[in-house]
Amino acid sequence: MTILDAVLAFAVVAGLLTLVPGLDTALVLRSSLTRTRPYAWATAVGVATGAMVWGIAAAVGISALLTASEVAYRVLTVAGAGYMIWLGASMLWKSFRRDGDPREGTAATPPAAASSWQGWMVGAGTNLLNPKVGVFYIATIPQFLPPGVSPLLMGVVLAGVHCALSLAWFAVLILGGGYARRWLANTRGMAVIDRITGVVLGAFGGKLLIDSFAGGPPSSLALPSTVRY
Repeated sequence: MTILDAVLAFAVVAGLLTLVPGLDTALVLRSSLTRTRPYAWATAVGVATGAMVWGIAAAVGISALLTASEVAYRVLTVAGAGYMIWLGASMLWKSFRRDGDPREGTAATPPAAASSWQGWMVGAGTNLLNPKVGVFYIATIPQFLPPGVSPLLMGVVLAGVHCALSLAWFAVLILGGGYARRWLANTRGMAVIDRITGVVLGAFGGKLLIDSFAGGPPSSLALPSTVRY
């Protein structure tokens, strides 16, 4: 298998995974519908940044620790679950507050506090605190390593391919969301979107939390079919 063969084969796997509706898609879509376009792009870049960090970590063996050490995996899982539950709950809280306060903004005029930096932090933080992203890379990257090629180099290349595919998909969501915002340019529509996203985040965080206590060791995870992020 040549480097080109490996990249193309991995691109197929990563492309299919990217199109599966998940947490990242929900975050970017919500940003494109309820915030500014720069905020949505910042969220998308944040998601890609988190994935790139995990890909490099997998290539140098850091995330292998999560697979080998159940304690390390559980600690990160609980932290990630707590963050996602908090993020979802805060979205729900703000959505109900927005319903009663017109000063909170609309889909056409997003809240002034929604900076691009905040968008990047949400995207990057969500991915970095999701250990299943690291487990996905540690399970798949070794399958696409041509003989004689540096694992670090190949890990960076494959993670870069995944990020490029994700950003292309996010671009579709952001552009589409920009047009859909015209039909959602009211406080109630914005609140509904935040509530749906908040529930998705809370449910995902709750599942991570349950898995951290009830699941088996990290090495027993069925990958990549169970990875949805």
